[in-house]
Amino acid sequence: MADHDDASSSDMGEPFSTTSNRDLPPFQDESELLGDDDPEQEEEEGENLFGDDVERDYQAIPALDRYEDAGLDTSEYSDISESQRQEAEREIRDRERAEGTVGGRLRRGLLYDDSDDDDDRPARKRRLAERAAEGAEGDDDEEMIESIENLEEMKGHSVREWVSMRGPRTEVKHRFKNFLRSFVDEKGHNVYREKIRQMVEGNKESLVIDYNMLATMEQVLAYFLPEAPTEMLSILDEGASEVVFETYPNYKQITPAIHVRVADLPLIEDIRSLRQLHLNQLIRTNGVVTSVTGVLPQLSVIRYDCNKCSFVLGPFYQTQNTEIKPGSCPECQSQGPFEINMEQTVYKNYQRLTIQESPGKVPAGRLPRSKDAILLDDLVDTCKPGDEVELTGIYHNNYDGSLNTANGFPVFATVIQANHITKRDDKVAVASLTDEDIKAIVTLSKDERIAERIFASMAPSIYGHEDIKRALSLAIFGGEAKNPGQKHKVRGDINVLICGDPGTAKSQFLKYVEKTAPRVVFATGQGASAVGLTAYVQRNPVTKEWTLEAGALVLADKGVCLIDEFDKMNDQDRTSIHEAMEQQSISISKAGIVTSLQARCTVISAANPIGGRYDPSLTFSENVDLTEPILSRFDVLCVVRDTVDPVVDERLAKFVVGSHMKHHPQETGNDIELPQSQLSDTKIEPIPQELLRKYIMYAKEKVHPKLHQMDQDKVARMYSELRRESMATGSIPITVRHIESMIRMSEAHARMHLREYVHEDDVNMAIRVMLESFISTQKFSVMRTMRRTFGRYLSFRKDNNELLLFILKQMAQDQMTYQRNRFSADLEQVEVSEKDLADRARQINIHSLTAFYDSDVFKANHFTHDTKRKVIIQAM
Repeated sequence: MADHDDASSSDMGEPFSTTSNRDLPPFQDESELLGDDDPEQEEEEGENLFGDDVERDYQAIPALDRYEDAGLDTSEYSDISESQRQEAEREIRDRERAEGTVGGRLRRGLLYDDSDDDDDRPARKRRLAERAAEGAEGDDDEEMIESIENLEEMKGHSVREWVSMRGPRTEVKHRFKNFLRSFVDEKGHNVYREKIRQMVEGNKESLVIDYNMLATMEQVLAYFLPEAPTEMLSILDEGASEVVFETYPNYKQITPAIHVRVADLPLIEDIRSLRQLHLNQLIRTNGVVTSVTGVLPQLSVIRYDCNKCSFVLGPFYQTQNTEIKPGSCPECQSQGPFEINMEQTVYKNYQRLTIQESPGKVPAGRLPRSKDAILLDDLVDTCKPGDEVELTGIYHNNYDGSLNTANGFPVFATVIQANHITKRDDKVAVASLTDEDIKAIVTLSKDERIAERIFASMAPSIYGHEDIKRALSLAIFGGEAKNPGQKHKVRGDINVLICGDPGTAKSQFLKYVEKTAPRVVFATGQGASAVGLTAYVQRNPVTKEWTLEAGALVLADKGVCLIDEFDKMNDQDRTSIHEAMEQQSISISKAGIVTSLQARCTVISAANPIGGRYDPSLTFSENVDLTEPILSRFDVLCVVRDTVDPVVDERLAKFVVGSHMKHHPQETGNDIELPQSQLSDTKIEPIPQELLRKYIMYAKEKVHPKLHQMDQDKVARMYSELRRESMATGSIPITVRHIESMIRMSEAHARMHLREYVHEDDVNMAIRVMLESFISTQKFSVMRTMRRTFGRYLSFRKDNNELLLFILKQMAQDQMTYQRNRFSADLEQVEVSEKDLADRARQINIHSLTAFYDSDVFKANHFTHDTKRKVIIQAM
């Protein structure tokens, strides 16, 4: 120790000493010290300490080899040995650790214990020295020993600044690693150890964490994450990588880093509601993917080659916003040019997609908003056009030259840098149902007349049209799609065409379905082109590559596509949906893109006949300007005729007036009673619309009816009879598709009852709907005989009074026509013989008419029964 001190003192003190008389310094006077003489003279007369004279540098100088005691008070303290001094310092440290330091400084010892003291001192000194060499402040070391309690106290910093500091950053990483290692669910299972194992087994690089789980265990991290997502996610990625590579060291060969994906962020923002407030925040939004670019390489870590000296510069870590370029070469100080070193530069996958507001969420009269999103690394190719997705990401702004040209300089475009992306389906909607909702749905399904109640609940503001309401109900519930061996796909969706006279509420039915069914796209024939309905290819303005944009049928995948004014479409446009209606896919072969998109949707269309009004003396094919291929793709055809009937017209007028009175915005009274839209006397209680919507959602997701001991003979016999009649009458063609239609409708009827198997009742209802659809398309002259032929099928589940009323009205109409033609005068009443009605009733196995004469429906239609004369009188 003394030798070392002597040497160092000699080395430092000798050239400047003027106090020693024994050894004169090399400078003779002050002029040499001040450098007044010539530099060459200094060099000649200076001291030579090289070669043989090097030993003179280490010779002892007693006058200098001692400590000066000037300014030290040594009167009260005695000298202590080295061991005593170390013991005293240890006592001081113990006392500070026990009491905590003064002035708000952090308590020591929270991360170190007694055993660490002597061992860690050299390491700590070395760490301080390394940080000092890097230019870091020594005071920051206090932040490395960050207290658990003090992570929330940001000392006036913003969250972004705070988590960028070394101390909080280290503490956040430690807490997150502890969360991954120790979080357990209610059953005591270590959640993330299992998730990490599954991720490694699948060779993936994304670890999905549940935000709500993080919030229950680490509230501070859950608070910091949405506020400073960029910084926090980089810290969480580091922590997750360390935890994974500790358990699976060789996994680095599969992926160099693990990415943390945040799922189930509590607040969902609509694309329409994104504002400046959300910039640089972690957000969660949803929408439909409309276009996707190809997968491109993006620079991640860049290395440059210097063209002059071939030195490799780097690595430079590239950010999303600015391009990083080297200033000069550290080897030859050249200013460039530099070329990218292709071999050592690291790239990552990059894909850009556009998400648009879901069709059902766009306010009336507004254009749907869209937003670009960037997918990186393993998120690329996780979705395709038409998918409804839920996106969690960072809402960034970036410079866009075209925007600045249009709006001036300080306007920026915005983009979402995706962190987590999931496809949404009906499961998400079903998950939103509460236990009370599910209990109410199951209770409702046990009602024996649930199907009739659903039919009555369809479009309650529209009077009558029971056949259309029945068809729409079956279409909304839908059948079961089949794909044996992934080779031959059979659709499960039911397509409906409503055709008829103007003013019969066809468009209102479509609007009702738009508000009731899940995931609906509405289009009109005149306002929809072929590519707008299917898909179209356009050139990306930035990358100049061709991208695929989804049309209405693709956006309605797993939903309903409504097409109004179907007859106004061009033939070329209409033929484009042939494939979508049967194969439920859309094949594209344009601009070098050959692909197929999914269009698994129900198509419900409304059309007007040729000339505006439906002519009952012509067949359906002659009334509508539609080809046979597209007609055969519709499962149900509903013909709506606006016939003149004084009684029905009066009831309709009362219903419309009462509806307007009841729904006036300033109406508060409940004393207005609406007439029943049902013509039967049985009071069917409709289902509340909100409950009906939940019932449909639950049934479509949870119930998948199977065909069980179906009466194949009945279906085969009915099909052969329909084929024979269709060939004879020349109306719509009956094809094998109609057998599949019957099966689909029977499955839909079983789904209404939440049944697992298709019963005979379901098949009978499907046959009845199919026959009513077929008979309504016939000429007026053929219709009556056909009703008589298929009477046994048509009477299924029909109320006897309803059937008798239908027969009686037909007979009264025939009698009125005969009387007018004979006497050419206005009639006040029409008489029908009781015997004739009894004969007609006997044909459909109804033998007693007494209940019918006493029913409300008989009186409501202005019929009276004269028992003496045995006639039935209808007042006009």
